[in-house]
Amino acid sequence: MGSWILRFLLFLICGVSGYYLATGLSPSPQMGLWGPMGGLLLAALTLLMEGGIKNIPLKNLLGSLIGLILGLLLAHLISNVFFSNLFNHPQTILPLYSGLYGVCGYMGLRLGFKKGEEIHSSGWKLFSKNPPRSENTKILDTSVIIDGRIADITETGFVEGTLLIPQFVLSELHHIADSSDSIKRTRGKRGLEILHRIQQQVHVSVRIVDTDYPAVKEVDAKLIELAKEVNGKIVTNDSNLNKVAELQGIEVLSINQLANSLRPVVLPGEEINVKILKEGKEMGQGVAYLDDGTMIVVDNGRRQIGKTIDVVVTSVLQTPAGRMIFARLKEETNRESRGREVFYPLDSEF
Repeated sequence: MGSWILRFLLFLICGVSGYYLATGLSPSPQMGLWGPMGGLLLAALTLLMEGGIKNIPLKNLLGSLIGLILGLLLAHLISNVFFSNLFNHPQTILPLYSGLYGVCGYMGLRLGFKKGEEIHSSGWKLFSKNPPRSENTKILDTSVIIDGRIADITETGFVEGTLLIPQFVLSELHHIADSSDSIKRTRGKRGLEILHRIQQQVHVSVRIVDTDYPAVKEVDAKLIELAKEVNGKIVTNDSNLNKVAELQGIEVLSINQLANSLRPVVLPGEEINVKILKEGKEMGQGVAYLDDGTMIVVDNGRRQIGKTIDVVVTSVLQTPAGRMIFARLKEETNRESRGREVFYPLDSEF
């Protein structure tokens, strides 16, 4: 309804303007008739142009406008440099200027339209307020930002698509960083430093969006709503968020699951070299760790605390928190193997 009112006003304004313009140039009745007709024709042409322009992407329109302005500036420069001595010859200068401005304006318009398609995606996103809709969009939650390993992963180049950081997650990070609790304050500041580090990586596309859901109070629920809107994936280490999101059909990427899947495979009977760091819970046990943090419990390893020794894996236990490896000293394994050896005397004839 509103568009029809605007169109009616356009025809009315153009018709009235054409009438007054025509009668101002000549008071004859014929001009009073042709003026409104010309104004109505101009309004009709404007509406026809509207139908074509509204289907053109905004980046092409911006490119065309910039190209047109540059083309007209170039024509103005050429006319001032080469044709300034023709100002006293209006019959020559008028068609010459018309052709010059027409050619330069048209070339600038066409080149700007084509070059508008080459606007870099990251630069174009500065003009966009809406979050990108893509299955490659990854939404970072507070836990995975504070964890920090996401920065190492993005640095390797394995993460594709845009990393989306909602404003409400940033607000939560700032709230944690301003906490009176020193531990929370440190965690919040670490999260902000991790975000700054990710933004400095040139091959990573990071978007901070203002999308919010005032009717939703919990940050986790807002993350799920945002993931539904942009058709993206949530990157988190929060097991509760993981379960709730999967129940609602949202794909979740867990850094903990990724780390567990990348841990080296250790099989029973394999020999590894470890440093015993502390005593275990049971009598005589020693505890060591692999480079990825996997705990190794070594039987009779207590007396080897502080030493780097060879151990033989006896079993591997998978727990919800990760893996535990049980091992025993290599020298004890070798002694038992020698003790089990059976020697048979050579047959002799009597």
